Amino acid sequence: MELSGTVADTFSGRTAIVTGGGSGIGAALARRLADHGARVVVADLDPATAEQVAGEIGASAVAAGGDAADPAVIQRLIDTAESAFGPVDLYFANAGIGGGAGLDSTDAQWAAALEINTMAHIRAARLLVPGWLARGTGYFVSTASAAGLLTQLGSAPYSVSKHAAVGFAEWLSITYGDKGIRVSCVCPMGVDTALLREGMIPPDNEAAGRLAINAVKSAGAVLTAEEVADTVLAGMAAGQFLILPHPEVLTMYQHKGSDYDRWIRGMRRFQHALESPDSSR
Repeated sequence: MELSGTVADTFSGRTAIVTGGGSGIGAALARRLADHGARVVVADLDPATAEQVAGEIGASAVAAGGDAADPAVIQRLIDTAESAFGPVDLYFANAGIGGGAGLDSTDAQWAAALEINTMAHIRAARLLVPGWLARGTGYFVSTASAAGLLTQLGSAPYSVSKHAAVGFAEWLSITYGDKGIRVSCVCPMGVDTALLREGMIPPDNEAAGRLAINAVKSAGAVLTAEEVADTVLAGMAAGQFLILPHPEVLTMYQHKGSDYDRWIRGMRRFQHALESPDSSR
């Protein structure tokens, strides 16, 4: 797959699967991919939202429902794409959840976060990579989070599962990058989606959820899903592994790596400030 040239050159005629495609970043990615000539399988746990987005796009999109962490569902998405459009060129592992708070997070909350935020990526790659190796081309895109490079105040399961997603994307790129398979890892901060509005609030710990949301909103600008999608496609066209819709995340990450202890002390101060009664809710 040629990565040089314009965004349209990169995506025109390609077949893509986008999980979590019924809303937020996923829906924006599906629409932008179609705008640039790609054929798209819009996949979502809620089939009605997938149908709506695919219907808006038109003939270059089909909808599919199901859990993006289920290997049988992933295989069905691949089969649907091949039947409708041809072999899968691009896979966007974009579905994600918040879930859980701190040490009080249940095993079920940990399992849910790890399943959709990490294992869904691993299972998709397991099914796609052999075929991509045979064809000598393929592109895997992991929607992780700045939380996967830094941390997420208020939610241990989200932070840990996103760190794991970044780690898997790194491994995938290192292992297969010289064999025709490209990988990008997307790490935004705040994006105006349902996840940021209420998806970070576990039913059993609203205070931790509000802390998580306030931490994200306080750290930088809240972007639209369309802004993120445009940055992702431009980054892919440029062949970037790490795609940062919020460029300032790189500076934060560099500060973390240059003096880890100082960074942790700074994050503690940030958390204390957000927990203050004077902080906005």
